[in-house]
Amino acid sequence: MVSASVLISFGTIGLGPFRGEGKMVTTQQNKRQNRRDFLKKTSAVMIATATASTILRASDKTGKKNLVIGTEDFAQKKKNLLFIMTDQQQYKALSIAGNTVLETPNLDRLAQGGAYFKNAYTPMAVCGPARSSILTGMTVESTGVNTNGKTYFYQDEPVMTTPTFDEILTESGYHCEYYGKWHAMSNHSDVYKNPELESENGKSIFEHGGQNHVYMDYINEQFPKPKLKDGEFYDTFVKRPYRPDPIDSYYGKSYNDVKKDKKKRRSQPNLHGELMVPAEHSFTAYQAKETIAAIERLKDVPFSITLSLHMPHAPMTPTKPYYGMYPAKDMTPPVSINDDMSNSPYAKANGRTGMPEYSDPEKIKYMISNYYGIIKEIDVWIGEILKTLDKNGLTDDTLIIFTSDHGEMLGAHGMREKNVFYEESSHIPLIIRFPSEIKKKTVVDGYVSNVDLFSTILDYLDIEAHPSDGTSLRDLIEDKKTDHGKYVITEWDYRGPVSPNYMIVKDGWKLIIPYTKESTVINAMYNLNEDPHEMKNLLGKNPNRADYKEKAEELRGYLLEWLKKNNSKRYKGVKKRDLLKA
Repeated sequence: MVSASVLISFGTIGLGPFRGEGKMVTTQQNKRQNRRDFLKKTSAVMIATATASTILRASDKTGKKNLVIGTEDFAQKKKNLLFIMTDQQQYKALSIAGNTVLETPNLDRLAQGGAYFKNAYTPMAVCGPARSSILTGMTVESTGVNTNGKTYFYQDEPVMTTPTFDEILTESGYHCEYYGKWHAMSNHSDVYKNPELESENGKSIFEHGGQNHVYMDYINEQFPKPKLKDGEFYDTFVKRPYRPDPIDSYYGKSYNDVKKDKKKRRSQPNLHGELMVPAEHSFTAYQAKETIAAIERLKDVPFSITLSLHMPHAPMTPTKPYYGMYPAKDMTPPVSINDDMSNSPYAKANGRTGMPEYSDPEKIKYMISNYYGIIKEIDVWIGEILKTLDKNGLTDDTLIIFTSDHGEMLGAHGMREKNVFYEESSHIPLIIRFPSEIKKKTVVDGYVSNVDLFSTILDYLDIEAHPSDGTSLRDLIEDKKTDHGKYVITEWDYRGPVSPNYMIVKDGWKLIIPYTKESTVINAMYNLNEDPHEMKNLLGKNPNRADYKEKAEELRGYLLEWLKKNNSKRYKGVKKRDLLKA
């Protein structure tokens, strides 16, 4: 055994005493910076000797206060975090979830090696608000980030004012790096130490467009923009050719036709087809390879690495071999694709009435085919990431969380995208693996929110608890007695009570209501046990809605309990709402 004696003191590493907490922001920032500098300087010494299984003893010959570090501290410091989040992946898009078409063996392996959650839900079914809540462990109302616009450099009002889990981990000596989509307030990104923080054009990876900027540097070098061939158009996302499918509005048109189209500047969700880029240079491959490189580089220090994949968010343009891997002709349209929505609060949501292609049972097969192909590619790269952990002996001591910010309607109820409380949009995958602490093949049936991940991370990494609106999932994972998991709440407050604002799910029953008495939005309640596709609203215009008053009131009671716990200003409005209002 190697022995070591290391002197670490505040004087030795050049730091004076920490400043007391002051009211000025600059003082608080200096305090945090001083502590980060101290931890950064001591971390290198701690990690370099950790494998020697020694106790570092400080000798005090100078009279200065010394820091004594034992093997127990190393055990704590060496727990790592790998946080993997896809964008827009519905809960059913996993073979372990019962999908009999899509094959995801690597994600299945991850789930079987730890805890798989059957009933996990997004805080809010849209990117910016969901991600802000996940990072801070706060409800959407608490963060103030209720629209995508209140992200990056938003300054109209204070939002997302509490620390992220990575800011807290950095304070505890972790090296944090982040790869992929950000879509939160950029002032929380200073803790990330990625080797490359800006693209060649000076754009930060934590501003709008994010790592798309550095990816464009990469793709321009590896696969320069080629000329179009017949039937091809330039993808508006990565500026490379794609060949559209029948669900795409450019299908069957020539480039000359498109040049005359005043609407040719289309958004990502409009694109469906085969992207003519080699698979090894796809956006998913790039982001995964960056993550693998980070694991290799940081294998000897305590790390928190986030891989925030853009996919399977639109554009629905997989590359070969993933394009066509699940033939469109073999895809099955959603049961609810032709729902007449006559008693739904979402009859006009997501522009569904103006986009009939998403309620076309033949055209939607192409979208499903592409969506599955994209997720298959993600699964392949998850496998490569898991191999990297295995190869470097990091598997047992790395907490892995896999989830998505929200789901994708994928033709259900004739819709695309998210933004609604239907299961395809709000119900998301969640897997947590930590071999040293979580039993294999654990299945959690309780209802949970991604708001809970903040507290769960701190709990498993032995970091002191911080204020949060969520609850650690440890008790549910370990099957201990707990009230947590009885129900789950999802929010929506993008434009006020002009659409449903709250969803609560308990015992397979779902209540969806706005947060004011006056709102003309239809109330909705679904019995998912008998109506899993949510096509029979038991409230609203249902002539027998009075028969369900007791159940609706029960659900509202739990919603009010949650609102009160979180000091919501919406409590009174929800309480006064007439649930039997037609």
